[in-house]
Amino acid sequence: MDREERYAYGLTVLNEVDGEAGQRVVASLADVSPELGHQVVAWAFGDMYARPELSPRDRQLVTLGVLTALGGCEIELDVHVNAALNVGLTATEIAEALLHSAVYAGMPRAVNATLVAKKVFAERGLPPVQNLS
Repeated sequence: MDREERYAYGLTVLNEVDGEAGQRVVASLADVSPELGHQVVAWAFGDMYARPELSPRDRQLVTLGVLTALGGCEIELDVHVNAALNVGLTATEIAEALLHSAVYAGMPRAVNATLVAKKVFAERGLPPVQNLS
């Protein structure tokens, strides 16, 4: 594929996974680094997210774990908590993945990620999570 075909294909994948939130991220880069926006669409989504070896659902679990571990990624977590819901993860599964990340990434990062998820769940009108074992 040429550059524009990769972008068009990536845009299709981006829309399936991230929907409007992904479009907003790309649009926010347009006046400062349009090339970065292009790479997010063409490379991250057209090449990486489109690979068949992991399902979109599994890719979102990995993404949530990595963004939580990195810390300081609340903007991206907002997008990807929404994306996780878009590809079939439940609020309980997301909360459990973020809870599990506390073991490897630390409690403060897991708390920060969970508070982002709480915001997204509220925006989407989801009921409170009951994952007490």
